[in-house]
Amino acid sequence: MDEKLIKVKELLKKYNQEHLLTFFDDLNPENKELLLNQVLDIDFELMLKLYENTKKTVEIDTDSIEPIPYLDKSKLSQDELDLYYEKGLEAIKSGKLAVVTMAGGQGTRLGHNGPKGTYDLGLPSHKSIFEILCDTLILAKNTYGVTIPWYLMTSNENNLATINFFEEHNYFGYPKEAVHFFKQGELPMIGTDGKILLNENGLVKLAANGHGGIFESMFKNNVLKDMKTNGIEWVFIGGVDNVLVKMVDPILMGLCINNNTLAGGKSVVKVGPKEKVGVFCKRNQKPSVVEYTEITEEMANLTDENGELLFGESHILCNLFNIRALEAISNNSLPYHSAFKKATYMNDKKEQVSSDVPNAYKFEAFIFDAFSTLDNMSILRVNRVDEFAPVKNATGVDSPETARELYTNYYKNNF
Repeated sequence: MDEKLIKVKELLKKYNQEHLLTFFDDLNPENKELLLNQVLDIDFELMLKLYENTKKTVEIDTDSIEPIPYLDKSKLSQDELDLYYEKGLEAIKSGKLAVVTMAGGQGTRLGHNGPKGTYDLGLPSHKSIFEILCDTLILAKNTYGVTIPWYLMTSNENNLATINFFEEHNYFGYPKEAVHFFKQGELPMIGTDGKILLNENGLVKLAANGHGGIFESMFKNNVLKDMKTNGIEWVFIGGVDNVLVKMVDPILMGLCINNNTLAGGKSVVKVGPKEKVGVFCKRNQKPSVVEYTEITEEMANLTDENGELLFGESHILCNLFNIRALEAISNNSLPYHSAFKKATYMNDKKEQVSSDVPNAYKFEAFIFDAFSTLDNMSILRVNRVDEFAPVKNATGVDSPETARELYTNYYKNNF
C-alpha cells in the first residue's frame, strides 16, 4: 500500500485535491485500499474540464433543429405491419435480440427503501416492477420459442440488493443463465470551489454518470463482447420504470431492418405543446432529442397540415440499437452535462456540510446524445396507453396509481 499511497499523494498534489486523504488515517484497511483505488480511477483531467465548463456562459444555440420523420403504428396498413413483423420475427427467432434494462436507481421518490425494480406496484398479485418486466420475456419465450438474454445495469448502491432479489424470487421463473448484471459507471461530485467531495464515510462521493453512460459500461464490463460471442445483432435498451415497456417488439425491429437503420426509437405524441418532455428531432441533419427547455414557445406550438405538433414525438427511453452502432458509440465518449444539486458531504475539517440549496455539481451523459453519431434512425409512434406507464413520482402524474391503472386496463383489453 505504501507505494500506492505515495502515487496517490503525488497525483492529488498535482491537481490540488490533497483533501481527499483527510480521513485516510481514520479508515480501516479495507476502506483505505478502496479510497486509494477510487483516487487512482479518477480521470482528473476530465474532472477539471467538466468543472471549468460549469463556469462558462451557455452559448446561444445555433443548431438547426427540424422535425424528424416517423411512422405512426396505428396508421400502418396491414401489409406494412405484416412486412415489419415477419422481418423482426425472423431475427428474434434466430436469437439475434438481447434486452438491457437500466435499473441503477433507488425507489426513494416512491417512499421505497431499495432498488426501484423491487417496488411492489400495488397489483392484486403484488408483483414487483422486475417481475412485471420479466413477464414480457417469459411471454416472448413462450411465443417465439427463444430465450432472450436479459442484461440489467445496476449501480454500486443497489447491485447486491438487486441480485439478491432475483435469487430470492427464483428469477421469476426465467432461466437464471439468461440473466446478467453489470454496474453503471460513476463520476465524482464537485463542490463550487472545484474540490472533489468526500462522503460521510470519508470516501470519494460518487454519483451515477447518467443513462448515457450505459454504452461505456457495456464496453468496460464486456457486455458487448459477450453479446457478439453469442450472435446478438440487436439490443433493446429501456428504463426500469415503464411497466408497459415492450422489450421484445418484432415490428420495431423489422422496421429498422427494412429501413436499413442501425437504431430505432419509440415515441408517444405529446399531450400538448407545454408538456415537459424531450422530443425526437433532426439536429444539424442528424437524429437527436431536443429538450423542452431548448425550443421556443413558437416551435413547440408549430403544427402540420393535419393539426399535429411538428415537435410532438416524445422520447420515452425505448430504443433499439444494432450491435455495430453500440460498438461505434462505446468507442467515443459522449458529452457530459452538469447538474447543480444539493449534496451532503464532509469538508477538510471533518465537518458534515449540508444545504437547502444546490451546492455541488454532478455530471451525466444522456443516451440520446448517441443518436447524433448515426446518419438516421427509425422512429415508431405508438399508443401511450399501450406502451408507456412510467413510475416516477409518489403521487399524481406518472405515479404508481396511474401506472397501475394503465397496466390493468391494458391487460384487461388485450388478453
